[in-house]
Amino acid sequence: MVLAKIRGGLIVSCQPVINGPMDRCDIVAAFGLAALAGGAVALRIEGVENVKSVRMVTDAPIIGIVKRDLKDSAVRITPFIQDVEDLVAAGANIIAFDATDRVRPVPVSDLVTSVHDAGALAMADCADFDDGVCASKLGADLLGTTLSGYLGDVEPEKPNLDLVASLSANFRYVIAEGCYRTPEQTALAVARGAYAVVVGSAITRTEHVTGWFADAMSCAVATEADA
Repeated sequence: MVLAKIRGGLIVSCQPVINGPMDRCDIVAAFGLAALAGGAVALRIEGVENVKSVRMVTDAPIIGIVKRDLKDSAVRITPFIQDVEDLVAAGANIIAFDATDRVRPVPVSDLVTSVHDAGALAMADCADFDDGVCASKLGADLLGTTLSGYLGDVEPEKPNLDLVASLSANFRYVIAEGCYRTPEQTALAVARGAYAVVVGSAITRTEHVTGWFADAMSCAVATEADA
């Protein structure tokens, strides 16, 4: 059972920077295998072709998503039923989708139904507690904190552990995701009740991690120069 396999485990989101040097299906598959070798229990993969490539090299659980930039909606994560069907056909066991209360091309209820009809589990990527409540009522199997802090103009720098705790106090299958950058933060999420934790950029986006180190060093150099 997929849910049993991910319990208490680390899920690695293998999503390279778009159009970056790592943005190739074979590299995404290699990232996935490396993550599994390091102890990950599942993978979160963006794009139908990437899901196909990863499924060819492992039978580990895959959370599949498709990201789209739409003109008439701010919803980006798996907005269409066709995306759901294509991801399941490619080998995803769980389909994650934006479950926020915004103008959207397809209602959350329809996405949940399409995921279940295709034989997969439905993961609602939420921004707040109310999103989780609504998604659960509509039949979502898992609730992710994925979009907490991401609906505004400034991206968050820390994970929302309070949201993890509030959702976990009311629902069993809560997936902590969003801004988890250290092992300590993932442990805190588990302590707050998370069923599993997703880590992405800190593991598979070399450009981002390099930037964190470079920025910290630049600040240190500037501080030294001002002293």
